[in-house]
Amino acid sequence: MFSRLREDIACVFERDPAARSTWEVLTCYPGFHALLMHRLAHWLWHHGLRWLARFTSHFTRFLTGIEIHPGATIGRRVFIDHGMGVVIGETAVIGDDCTLYHGVTLGGTSWNKGKRHPTLEKGVVIGAGAKVLGPITVGAGAKIGSNAVVVREVPAGATAVGIPARIIEPGQAQLRQEKAENLGFSAYAVTRNEDDPIALAIHGLLDHAVETDRRIEALLKSIERAGVSLEDDVATADKFDPNRLSKIVD
Repeated sequence: MFSRLREDIACVFERDPAARSTWEVLTCYPGFHALLMHRLAHWLWHHGLRWLARFTSHFTRFLTGIEIHPGATIGRRVFIDHGMGVVIGETAVIGDDCTLYHGVTLGGTSWNKGKRHPTLEKGVVIGAGAKVLGPITVGAGAKIGSNAVVVREVPAGATAVGIPARIIEPGQAQLRQEKAENLGFSAYAVTRNEDDPIALAIHGLLDHAVETDRRIEALLKSIERAGVSLEDDVATADKFDPNRLSKIVD
């Protein structure tokens, strides 16, 4: 019991730079309190004391603003930051080392009995306000962007953003950010809202610029493999022959 308590306190210090002391964590972190009370409610639930388990969960929601059904399975070193408005359904499964921010919902999409809530594998991070719905699996190390609505499986290590959520290809966000910086501004702020039409337009232009750079680089490499150097021709405009370049490309 005390080893689990020490783990919970340590993970708060690891993931929240605002934490200053153990006493502060013990007395002022509702996510910590909610997980601690959930262990009691979960134990009661699986020992047949269903009403008492639900009442414990209800009382915890009153104190912390976090609603965790006593039937939910939660692993070790899970961190709920801020926590207000978090809802975790009965058949949800949260793996070790996961992080949930405020307003997160792990909900169902059906009234059928049985598995109807998500499964989060180890190390998943879910941003503020995100909704993960249905008996889907979010792979280990995946990240869900703020306010995303996830209704399909998310592969391990992937990032899902938007409504409905879509998977961002590995490296695409980094290339977009680098191109934005090269153009003289940072797109960091606009990436926070994937549904803003201006942000989407800017992202489209940045992606097009990245793709254009890639194609130009591939073209230059093809010309170099052909044993032709365009440096002298480009530097001296009167010697540059466009027909020569078109023949090389063809």
